[in-house]
Amino acid sequence: MEITGRSLIGQSDIQLDGKPVYAVNPATGETLEPAYHCGGIDEVNRACDLADKAKQVFRVTSLEERAVFLETIASEIEALGDVLVQRCMQETGLPQARIEGERGRTCGQLRLFASVVRAGEWLDARVETAMPDRSPLPRADLRQQSIALGPVAVFGASNFPLAFSVAGGDTASALAAGCPVVVKAHSAHPGTSELVGRAVQSAVAKCNLPEGVFSLLYGSGSELGQALVMDHRIKAVGFTGSRSGGIALTVAAQSRPEPIPVYAEMSSINPVFLLPNALETNAQELATGFVGSLAMGAGQFCTNPGLIIALRGEALDRFLSTVVSTISEVAAQTMLTPGIHRAYVNGVEALSANENVRLLGCGKDGEQPNLCQAAVFVASASDFLVDERLQDEVFGSCSLVVECEDMAQVLSVALKLEGQLTATLQMNDDDLAHAQFLLPTLEEKAGRVMVNGWPTGVEVCHSMVHGGPFPATSDSRSTSVGSSAIFRFLRPVCYQNLPQALLPKNLRDDELSKVSHLWDGKRV
Repeated sequence: MEITGRSLIGQSDIQLDGKPVYAVNPATGETLEPAYHCGGIDEVNRACDLADKAKQVFRVTSLEERAVFLETIASEIEALGDVLVQRCMQETGLPQARIEGERGRTCGQLRLFASVVRAGEWLDARVETAMPDRSPLPRADLRQQSIALGPVAVFGASNFPLAFSVAGGDTASALAAGCPVVVKAHSAHPGTSELVGRAVQSAVAKCNLPEGVFSLLYGSGSELGQALVMDHRIKAVGFTGSRSGGIALTVAAQSRPEPIPVYAEMSSINPVFLLPNALETNAQELATGFVGSLAMGAGQFCTNPGLIIALRGEALDRFLSTVVSTISEVAAQTMLTPGIHRAYVNGVEALSANENVRLLGCGKDGEQPNLCQAAVFVASASDFLVDERLQDEVFGSCSLVVECEDMAQVLSVALKLEGQLTATLQMNDDDLAHAQFLLPTLEEKAGRVMVNGWPTGVEVCHSMVHGGPFPATSDSRSTSVGSSAIFRFLRPVCYQNLPQALLPKNLRDDELSKVSHLWDGKRV
């Protein structure tokens, strides 16, 4: 498939004349053709108008039709073949295996949501049958189901060019809910975005859906994104990115005459607690596991282990010694964009200049552009508790080890933490009491609590929560990964005393048996 540099609005591809955006190969610094010219308010208006016209038809498609649509998107992405993989490698500097794995995850989550749609549990169908003779007051026939919010704006992420981008989890879950989607492509990988956007566009046509079900726009800076969020036809926002970006979109959305929800996944340092007995018996093994997780993908994961908490002592000294020797062999890796690299360097320099912190060890350096040199720092718990700068996320292979005097101080550190995507307990059976001591706090601080693993890697499944209290996300009640992500884009409607012919199809007596539902309070 040819890459054209055009925006995709409905079934049209449009060559604009706004400010040009070029992808840059971060491994070489090479500027990649073609130019992608930014859209403006006219393009936002056109895309949102098409989405608004499509919403009523799309939200009442049958469960089977919508599931087939999601499966068709997955097949169309797979049909792009090596063209997608090679372009994505050029735009991100990521290796082929990573891109192919992420493509598999992207298509896998589309098919997961197809199965979710077919099952129909997300409808949350409920029926309370009429009781006309009830005393002292009769009861009407009451039926409830969830319906789509309406058009959703999705912002492509920088660190996952496929799985959190044009056809990623936000788009897949919004489409599954019956919401048209307008995507703002990330400027770091515009060619990858166009290819995937054309796959979605093709699936819309093949499934005979209204063209406004999907559009793809380009824009640098905040102007187009702000215009998209402020458009009155947009009813929700999905975003993965920086804290500043997520907060800006949330503020804009709340300032509208009709405020709308913003589901922003933003900032997390993912604390890992090395409990005393596990550290005593497995210090070296824990150190190598930690460095492996820290260095994976140049640390460019929202679940990277950016904070280690442990008791000061001989066991921690052995852990730190192994970290130093292990990290010294870690090769520098290309970061996704020059901007991400600059932010990483600035973050490492800020820690290096902090009087409360000492550098423990570094990975290898290199001469190519935009390389991430891994770094681990150490600070005392007493300094961590008074220096809020030490909770700042450094996006990349950088982590801080916090040395505590006792378990009471470990708990104080846990209580001081901001909201997190993950919190991890490294423990053995003898640490159970310590874990029970910390768990209530970690449940309040994180969306996912782990034991004896490392937080990098997010399973796409029904039970996954990829969310957490602010600033991990803007809404701690939601997840951006897993089948529960669909609930972000739904709202409940109650139908009272409607005749069968007026009821939504899934709530009619002859259709209810096809989906899980409550009948007079009992699960059927």
